[in-house]
Amino acid sequence: MASPLKPMLATLLLLAIAFPNCQAKSKPSLLGKQAIHHAIGRRLAHDIELPKRHKPKFQPGPWKEAHATFYEGGSGTFGGACNYKDVAGQGYGMNTAALSSVLFKNGQACGACFEIKCADNPQWCKLGQPSLIVTATDHCPPNPSLPNDNGGWCNEPREHFDVAKPVFSQLAEYKAGIIPIQYRRVPCQKQGGIRFTILGNPWFYQVIVWNVGGAGDVVGVQVKGDDKLKWTQMERDWGTTWKTSAILLGESLSFRVSASDDRDSTSWHVTPKNWQFGQTYEGKNFK
Repeated sequence: MASPLKPMLATLLLLAIAFPNCQAKSKPSLLGKQAIHHAIGRRLAHDIELPKRHKPKFQPGPWKEAHATFYEGGSGTFGGACNYKDVAGQGYGMNTAALSSVLFKNGQACGACFEIKCADNPQWCKLGQPSLIVTATDHCPPNPSLPNDNGGWCNEPREHFDVAKPVFSQLAEYKAGIIPIQYRRVPCQKQGGIRFTILGNPWFYQVIVWNVGGAGDVVGVQVKGDDKLKWTQMERDWGTTWKTSAILLGESLSFRVSASDDRDSTSWHVTPKNWQFGQTYEGKNFK
């Protein structure tokens, strides 16, 4: 009787001869899939721009308590420490305020908008008077020679608004002198785009950034040319004025403005190549 093992061994031998590299070929196919996967991963990482994280629009903040006084002046003087040249001509009107040091923050608060209203003083507050929106345009300096509660209204750590006289009269009677108020940060509503006024000379440049919507206050400015100048961080000179020694002449300039709410607005090619000192150019505002 023939052994059944011989036909089985013959069949296995034929299979081995017919498919000599079956196992070896199976591994490269897996490696190929892995290579394709990694190639696609690299392409996604380097060639495809991922969507930017959505940053919500600036929203009103909580109500807080402070005090307000008033000061005399004209449209050319209310700009003060923020270096606004003419608050009326620049669209801010008389609804301006000088802030105590705690609120002014060394000029960072310039351009911020506040809603204020007279509070808890029925003797002086004008009845039925709605709240008002004011823009920070100046600094109310401290007066260490006077006590905080008697003349040194802007001494630290007091939060205080010294508003233009016409605005104060809408809140309370002049003879009140100083009134308690409630205030909160609110979005700045502006017409048109951010304005860039370029000053200086061919070796030193200043840019006044104004008419800023949204949060209103600017924490950073970058400038870029269309040729040699790459994105360059400018330094705050004072108030709303930013400076750089990078050469800007002869280039079409773009600006990137960063606000305190961590949002950016990039204005591409807002100037021609032959821009002039003393001129103002309009860019893209915060929505």
